[in-house]
Amino acid sequence: MDTDASATAKQVSATIYPVLFALSFSHLLNDTIQSLIPAIYPIVKDSFHLSFSQIGVITLVFQLSSSLLQPLVGVLTDSRPYPYALPVGMGFSLIGLIMLAMATSYLWMLVAVAFVGAGSSVFHPEASRMAYVASGGRRGFAQSLFQVGGNAGSAIGPLLAAMLIAPFGQFNVIWFSFAALTAIVILYRIGKWYKPKSIRNYILRKYKVKEVVHQSLPRKTVVVSIIVLLVLIFSKYFYLTSLTSYYTFYLIDKFGVSVQHSQLYLFVFLFAVAAGTMIGGPVGDRIGRKYVIWLSILGASPFTLALPYANLLWTVILSFVIGVIIASAFSAILVYAQELLPGNVGMVSGLFFGFAFGMGGIGSAVLGKLADSQGIDYVYHVCAFLPLIGIVAAFLPNLRKRSA
Repeated sequence: MDTDASATAKQVSATIYPVLFALSFSHLLNDTIQSLIPAIYPIVKDSFHLSFSQIGVITLVFQLSSSLLQPLVGVLTDSRPYPYALPVGMGFSLIGLIMLAMATSYLWMLVAVAFVGAGSSVFHPEASRMAYVASGGRRGFAQSLFQVGGNAGSAIGPLLAAMLIAPFGQFNVIWFSFAALTAIVILYRIGKWYKPKSIRNYILRKYKVKEVVHQSLPRKTVVVSIIVLLVLIFSKYFYLTSLTSYYTFYLIDKFGVSVQHSQLYLFVFLFAVAAGTMIGGPVGDRIGRKYVIWLSILGASPFTLALPYANLLWTVILSFVIGVIIASAFSAILVYAQELLPGNVGMVSGLFFGFAFGMGGIGSAVLGKLADSQGIDYVYHVCAFLPLIGIVAAFLPNLRKRSA
């Protein structure tokens, strides 16, 4: 490689903080929009006279529309960058928001959340790829910073819903279209940075530099590792769905709190999720991602097992601890998978984001049906055992890094 190429490679190795912060803020706006959907469930349940099963179907439609396209988007962007796909995807979310504010029927609401989900299916794999490119080798930190924006948005959404939507009604969702418009502007500017002849693509195409992040592993080991990671995603997101979709109903039913107070408690949990996400990536960079994955899934089990028996104060405390511990896993899982398949960052991002969203959607539908038949309290007794599945992390190999 000549001097110019070496200089360009040095630029690539630097962490590009403005891009990472812009992606994180865009993720905050995107997930604030997404979090409005479960936040308004208590409102639409009463206004449209919905059952828990129908609430679960709303989440299922949203999560499936946000998950099915993600691996395809990832594969397409692995072969050819589409730098302006992100603002276009956010345009779908904007349309969905407007429809959600104006929805007058259950069917219309399903169509609206499908539009919001389609926008999300474009955003997550491509934005995650951009974070990988801008990481400068600090992949865990970059993914955590990217993820924490989304988690912060998920936490802010219910809080804003409690202040702006719960007192005034469903139509006030329309105000959040300004968040989508702001995200479109930011993502367009990021797209100008991430054009097809960006620094990284220039090196990969012209000089054929191949990144090696670990010593070669047998194909069977890679396949088994990917399956184990997907099993862990199943455990994590099935449990998280029980809190993100039904926590407000649980608090209202068991402790008699108001809708607004239940959304404030949901904000506390989602804030904990954001904090845990920011911790997991950098710690994984330092001590190894396998150990973070192991501790963050299995380590939450004592607290999830205690949650169904706690009073209101301890329920809030335990949910905070659970959120911090269990949320630290995703960045570590995603980067671990990207390092298993370093030439397929978009495909891996799409697969794992899509699978996570899909598990969340299926989990919501299944748990909604269970809540209708057995009661909302029963859901938390069953879900308490899910983090014990984290023991399968023992089958993950330690990735031994080497330089390219």
